[in-house]
Amino acid sequence: MSKVVAVIYISMDGVVEEPAWTAPFWNDDHGKFQAGQLSYSRALLLGRVTYDGMSQAWPAMEAAGEDVGEMNSIPKYVASTTLKDPQWNATVLEGDVARAVAELKAEDGKDLLVYGSGELVNYLIKHDLVDELKLFLHPVIVGKGRRLFPEGIDTKTWRLAGTQAFSSGAIVLDYRPAVLQEA
Repeated sequence: MSKVVAVIYISMDGVVEEPAWTAPFWNDDHGKFQAGQLSYSRALLLGRVTYDGMSQAWPAMEAAGEDVGEMNSIPKYVASTTLKDPQWNATVLEGDVARAVAELKAEDGKDLLVYGSGELVNYLIKHDLVDELKLFLHPVIVGKGRRLFPEGIDTKTWRLAGTQAFSSGAIVLDYRPAVLQEA
């Protein structure tokens, strides 16, 4: 059985949209962390907007001579109702996305990694499909933009499983769904 691991770049005020604000905090440690996440994964789960951005950027980096072959070669599953001709080693998850992800989780193998894709992460959390939520918290207040958790989301309790601090001031908060004991 595989796990769904979501890695989300987030600001101190909860913004996850257009993470260009992470650039001043990027260093080699961040790259090693992300490469590690990718090496533990057999596929990416992406929302349409994240897929669109990544599918434009990553192949261009490889064409420029950067070593990004693993990112470009790993299978991608895209939750979308509008993507008709996926490229970049991608398959569209059509119909019941929760069922499709549950079926992927039921397969043996490495993790299924979600990068970004805030709407998809919220959908997967709602359906109890996220096994690890890694909030990559950056020491910046953005002031505007889409927040990770929208108003009205169902209450879910998580437990802190670990932290990793970076010299840039960013920190990864690694959460797992909590199983609460009734008193």
